[in-house]
Amino acid sequence: MENKYSAILFLPHHHSKIHPTRGRANYAAQFSPFAALAGYDGIVRETARYTEHRGELDESEKMRILHRLKIIIDRIGEDDEVVITYFVPDKIKSGGAYITVRGSVKKFDTVEGIVVLTDETEIRADDIFSIDADIIDRLMPDDI
Repeated sequence: MENKYSAILFLPHHHSKIHPTRGRANYAAQFSPFAALAGYDGIVRETARYTEHRGELDESEKMRILHRLKIIIDRIGEDDEVVITYFVPDKIKSGGAYITVRGSVKKFDTVEGIVVLTDETEIRADDIFSIDADIIDRLMPDDI
């Protein structure tokens, strides 16, 4: 039986005189702009990003923080340095991070319950996990 390609079957492979031949390694380069899973790396990074769970304070700890905060608020303008650790919720997924800042309290917004430091950092009183200052230690050596 005669093959319909038998006339060209054993002819030598054509090589262009105008275009140079590419090596095998360069053939894959033509597909490099193609990304079958575009955005997948970002999703994996976001999923792997660690967030902390917000800890719950008991009533006595909440009262202790409010009492310490009142001492600081009563002394606004006296440039007492405070160290506040507070929870910042994550904007993308559940959880967040605990941030510790050091500075002086500039004002306290009683309506919103926001502490404003001299560097304009705003902290919601409900998010405060701990508050420390030398003045608190001097005024309340035994603490409550």
